[in-house]
Amino acid sequence: MATHDSKFSETGFPSLQWEDDDLPTRPMPMHELPLQTQIDHQMAIIQERHPRIAEGIAKFWGHKDCVNYLQTLIVQGGDGEQRTRMGFKAEVSDALIKLTGLHRQQHPHL
Repeated sequence: MATHDSKFSETGFPSLQWEDDDLPTRPMPMHELPLQTQIDHQMAIIQERHPRIAEGIAKFWGHKDCVNYLQTLIVQGGDGEQRTRMGFKAEVSDALIKLTGLHRQQHPHL
């Protein structure tokens, strides 16, 4: 007589009963990831659609003017060089806002 794995029913499908140890891990929410991972993720969103702006943010990152630059992008729709735009897609605006908070978190003394 063959032994039967208790995780599988007679049909060969996994049982609907499970133990907590059997549950797969869930992806970590963004706010639980390491700070640099969060920054890199937001920068990748901006880099994909606006590489020149991403380059500008990277140059300012860690300086006291970075938050001002980000706020200029968000509020005025410009890039700080008198180049105006019609606005950003929602995901880019969201990334800019999140980067503002992440910069303040990483550089609280500025």
